[in-house]
Amino acid sequence: MSRQLASKWLKTAALLKYPVAAVHIPQTMAFNARNLQLMLGRYGMVYIKPIVGGGGYGVIRVSTSGGSYRYTHMKVTRSFTNYGQMYRSLMRVKAKRRYLIQQGIHLATIQGRPVDYRVKVVKTERGWVFRAVVGRLARPGLCVTNLSKGGTMLSGRRALQLSLPHISSRHKRREMRALTLTCTRIMEVQFPGVGQLGFDYGLDHSGKIWILEVNTRPQ
Repeated sequence: MSRQLASKWLKTAALLKYPVAAVHIPQTMAFNARNLQLMLGRYGMVYIKPIVGGGGYGVIRVSTSGGSYRYTHMKVTRSFTNYGQMYRSLMRVKAKRRYLIQQGIHLATIQGRPVDYRVKVVKTERGWVFRAVVGRLARPGLCVTNLSKGGTMLSGRRALQLSLPHISSRHKRREMRALTLTCTRIMEVQFPGVGQLGFDYGLDHSGKIWILEVNTRPQ
């Protein structure tokens, strides 16, 4: 029976202990009014995510520019003239559970729609093997790419070619696989008994790989 870990916080904290992985992890903080304001001031755009949960459920994008604030929840975007107004409204729509705040990464896009990647590995008698390297293209109007939210699955190669045509898709897939093996070894040391892992990667416009999430029960 493969070990499962629901908490995004635990998995992020485990990877942050290792510099080779930490450079790929967006800054992450516990969700509260002060931290959200701090992170918005630093990055301009962040995502808040339930600490326990999957499938893109409860994920909200929050941003600020020119002194105004806005958040996008599913397909609805609301704008506010000050932080206090925005925060009070946000507290009404977010799920009643603990959240974290993650630095917003401006993902490479295909026709204006963000794309990210799921790399799935499983442990066999021969060691860890790759089961999938796929791209996930967000449904028009959504900021989450999950297939359960209407996202479209593409091959990893195709997604890279369409979103970052100026970068070698072969080189980037090789880099993604190498990072996956490194992080898999870390996860196995930190959480003995884990038998399958799904890494969600985002690539920004420069091609840098960011670790958005690690799943121990990947779909």
